[in-house]
Amino acid sequence: MTQHVPLNLLELVSISENQTVREAIEAAMENAQLIDKLGFKRLWFAEHHNTKSLASASTAQLIAMAADRTENINVGSGGIMLPNHSPLQVAENFGTIAQMHPDRVDLGLGRAPGTDGKTSQLITRTNSDAQTFANSIYDMMGWFSDEGLGKSTPVSSTVGTGTNIPIWVLGSSMNGASIAGQLGLPYSIATHFAADDYKQKIETYRSAFKTSAPTAQIDAPYVMAGINVVVAPTDEEAEKIWTTTQMMLADMYSGQQRQLQPPVDPEELGSEQQRAKMDGMFSLKAVGSPETVRKKLEAFVEDSGADELIVVTYTYDPEKRKQSMELLADLWFED
Repeated sequence: MTQHVPLNLLELVSISENQTVREAIEAAMENAQLIDKLGFKRLWFAEHHNTKSLASASTAQLIAMAADRTENINVGSGGIMLPNHSPLQVAENFGTIAQMHPDRVDLGLGRAPGTDGKTSQLITRTNSDAQTFANSIYDMMGWFSDEGLGKSTPVSSTVGTGTNIPIWVLGSSMNGASIAGQLGLPYSIATHFAADDYKQKIETYRSAFKTSAPTAQIDAPYVMAGINVVVAPTDEEAEKIWTTTQMMLADMYSGQQRQLQPPVDPEELGSEQQRAKMDGMFSLKAVGSPETVRKKLEAFVEDSGADELIVVTYTYDPEKRKQSMELLADLWFED
């Protein structure tokens, strides 16, 4: 039997055509309850703004809702885009959740705005340079410590005190990998949308890793890698479900804002070569029957050396997403 690494889910609260935002959020919460029972290790919510197909803008609130609806799974951010937020308020938000759900909260942090340029101008409060990012993390560690005081100023978060929330660094670039290593923190690499040179990025992280950094929380490099996944009973059914993601990507490239579209026969989207081009930044994927997906995931773990996987799954029909989660758990958590 193959010993598989832990499996996690990145949730973006997708909104399908003819589905309300409230229905999309409820579907995400039902899915959270399902994967909690199936044995997934973590459920992370991403931060995105001004995206018609996604309802994951208010990340901390979604995490708190999911924590209330689940029992075992770690909930967290994948991630909070730190330039958009006051570090103290992040510490207060996550500290509050952790007080109610101790030892179940993760804080993944990124430096990107999580939106387009115009929207970024409305929400960005600090720059995204590496030193500001590191200083903010150092302060948050103080607010989460038993003393509960920021490292740069003796201000208390009160609600964060003693929660000792683990912090992850998110990244999609060589620079992000290097920053994660220099901070001595676990690294979540966004290979689900930036697969180019991912082995080199992971090696950059490992080479730059410093256990002596004042922000270090772990003794050795630790990597979580993202991958797009759709599992269905057959390869053909999975490929059809995947066309919803392909159409979403086509909309992104064209600048069109639509909610998730119902799947179509793959041939309706063009030739195999045209569809591969459409996949673009989501080229790293495991789409197919359970056996097909198992082989692809095992190969990715071997190639990347990842310590954990975090999957992203878009479906028009929430029930097809639940089916994918159940089949994925069956193939990965085998006895």
